[in-house]
Amino acid sequence: MKRLNPILLVCLMILTTSGCSYLFYPRADEYAQQAKGATAVDTMLNLTAMLETSAAKAKGGTGRDQALDDYHNQLHALFDTIDAAIAPPPSPTVSPQITPPASDLLITYKKTLRLLFHRLWALKDQQPQRDQHLDRCLAELKHLREVLQTLKGHVRS
Repeated sequence: MKRLNPILLVCLMILTTSGCSYLFYPRADEYAQQAKGATAVDTMLNLTAMLETSAAKAKGGTGRDQALDDYHNQLHALFDTIDAAIAPPPSPTVSPQITPPASDLLITYKKTLRLLFHRLWALKDQQPQRDQHLDRCLAELKHLREVLQTLKGHVRS
């Protein structure tokens, strides 16, 4: 029993300090299903529109409100969709949907949006910083949408 307590304590610490996990964004899969398009790029475009709507709703708020929580879940759905679209193919005869350099650009947007969100989350209780970060997120999402629309005609289903 004495050995079990430290193990449980370590597990609890890992669970609570690991940052985002499916415990904190359980609806990401729901949003990914709602945004499902004919291709991964269509799904990402749909998620980008959802993210823009949630970010606009989150402006003016404070704390972990519903709009910010929706934005968080949708952002993880976008990240999961990006990862799936650029992932190595399951077999050598199948090619990934999005190949370099487009995949490299999507990875850059993913990293930028993640950094912006972490800063937004740290300032979620402070106005006007929260709104300023949401504006920056909206600008990045607009650029991402433009890139995705360019990719749309060049990607396989």
